Amino acid sequence: MRLLNMAAAIRPATAQDAALLAPLCAEHAAYERIAGCGAGHAGRLAAALAQGRLRAWLALSDGEPVGYASATVDFATLAGAPFLHLDCLYLRESVRGLGLGRALLAAVAEHGRAQGYAELQWQTPAWNRSAIGFYRRLGGQMRAKARFSLALV
Repeated sequence: MRLLNMAAAIRPATAQDAALLAPLCAEHAAYERIAGCGAGHAGRLAAALAQGRLRAWLALSDGEPVGYASATVDFATLAGAPFLHLDCLYLRESVRGLGLGRALLAAVAEHGRAQGYAELQWQTPAWNRSAIGFYRRLGGQMRAKARFSLALV
């Protein structure tokens, strides 16, 4: 566990943390103006965490969850190599600007390095200027692409 100060910490999430993670995911979905997580979300998170398909980290303030980051492994066909995909990074507004976002991203990057991945990739909505500025300040390089989604069910 990485202590930021006496009241804040970042720690890896386990399957048992899914009930803490699910409400943060719902808040994140609402913030990004996308569909909610739906019934059974905590159970699906618990299963993915238990199976190792999902890695997640919780940001805690005074012992209470206030944010999270999650990552999955993906494969880049053109590079011919796996990479770590930062799927989500979210903090409640009340704790933004306190260093927790930087600490969450550092925990994800540290995990990726330890696993031997050469790259960490992520995306953020084009309208989220504060996130874009945050990622640029940390050295993230923006790639110009449009993201698409196609419902399969």
